[in-house]
Amino acid sequence: MLTAAQVLAQNNFGDTRTGGLAGPMGLFLILVLGTATVLLIRNMNARLRRLPDRFPSQGPSADAVKSERVVDPTDRSTSQ
Repeated sequence: MLTAAQVLAQNNFGDTRTGGLAGPMGLFLILVLGTATVLLIRNMNARLRRLPDRFPSQGPSADAVKSERVVDPTDRSTSQ
């Protein structure tokens, strides 16, 4: 007589291959995607290193503008 666990564990989805390729194929795809990701990251890092710090048509950077101190002649909080 079948127990409840044996009934639930039965494969009722038709004929399936024993020892199928799902596990090895999944591992292969994960390795291929991982390798592709590593190569893409390396390629983009190399391209970013080759970029100039500032392009010729670019004006002063926002950091340079922020670092310049603008003195307000009407501000008397710092004098005396």
